[in-house]
Amino acid sequence: MKIAIACEIAPAKTLIPIIKRMKDLEKLGKLKWNKSEIIALTHTEGVESLLKGYVDDIYPIGKSRRAGGKKTGKANLFYLIAKDIIKAIKGLKGKKIDLLISCGNAGDVRKSIIAAKLLRIPVIHIEQDIYNPIEVIAFANMITAPSKSYELFLRNSYELENVKNIEGYPMVTYIKDTVKDGNLKTKEEVKSLYLSDRFDEYVLIVLGGDLKKESMEELFNTINKIPHPVAIAPYRFDRDYLNKFIYNDNIIILDNYVDILSLIKHAKSTIYGAGMGMTLEVGVLDVPAIKIKGFHKNQGSNDLAKELNIPIIESENIPEKLLHLTKPRGNLIENSEKSIENIIDIINNYNDLGKGSGFGSLLSISRERKKAN
Repeated sequence: MKIAIACEIAPAKTLIPIIKRMKDLEKLGKLKWNKSEIIALTHTEGVESLLKGYVDDIYPIGKSRRAGGKKTGKANLFYLIAKDIIKAIKGLKGKKIDLLISCGNAGDVRKSIIAAKLLRIPVIHIEQDIYNPIEVIAFANMITAPSKSYELFLRNSYELENVKNIEGYPMVTYIKDTVKDGNLKTKEEVKSLYLSDRFDEYVLIVLGGDLKKESMEELFNTINKIPHPVAIAPYRFDRDYLNKFIYNDNIIILDNYVDILSLIKHAKSTIYGAGMGMTLEVGVLDVPAIKIKGFHKNQGSNDLAKELNIPIIESENIPEKLLHLTKPRGNLIENSEKSIENIIDIINNYNDLGKGSGFGSLLSISRERKKAN
């Protein structure tokens, strides 16, 4: 059995516990194949270190493009995307890949699904944040959703036909196992690697895909007023671009890819403008958090943040809200292992997958994305 996966950092954390469980079941002889070989397609730095030990090979399919970095014209952008799709085709072609499993809504998923469909490789897509899916999941043979209500939403809103409820979030198991296995860095290790001695207590700010370059100046006007040391994980934003907004000596910008779980665990509180991955991480690690109200008004991560009692606010209200933060509430762990078993059951029966939903669904998703963006 040869499987390809396509993901960036947070989706990789969804796929790892699935891969681990699948390998365990292979050893027990409980799947329809004896042994799997897995290759990963990605354009994101940092994924390789996460997936090392879980996949047999990692194939780069281009680079992610950071907000605030060098501008790319539309014509050049289309050229770069086409070039990356060709790389994805080369990564899959001739390897007798039986199945592509994708997760997330970044460019690596788009390129990999297009490549898989051109090569007639079936696709299972794991959808987590629901309201802003990548258009080409319309061609996936099966799409999974974390709940029945989200399954119905995907069917009704985007005309997607082959959607199945897996009843939870596999990524929760990754976070839980990281803590259980003692793989989080200590507070002293975090300070030594990323911070400084004066950062004994710090506020962590994560700048993810729910924030736009145009909002950075206003956001940093607020960040500069926070009366605590602040560590910023820039993620999709260019560090040099962000540095020009800082006038407070108690603020540092971290590298783009760091051990975010360890940084969250030891933070006084976490502020983030990101989606489902970060919401799951602060929820499982039980750290007081604020979600910045981003440009995506509807998000599965917003729904979950409300369930966990994580406030979703405008950036200007952050300093005041920091004074009254409490830990998240609720239990995310309960259904995670069940969701892993459900997705493996789909993978085990990949020969029975139906056809993709097609162009009508693609147009429906595209229209909704234009409204959101």
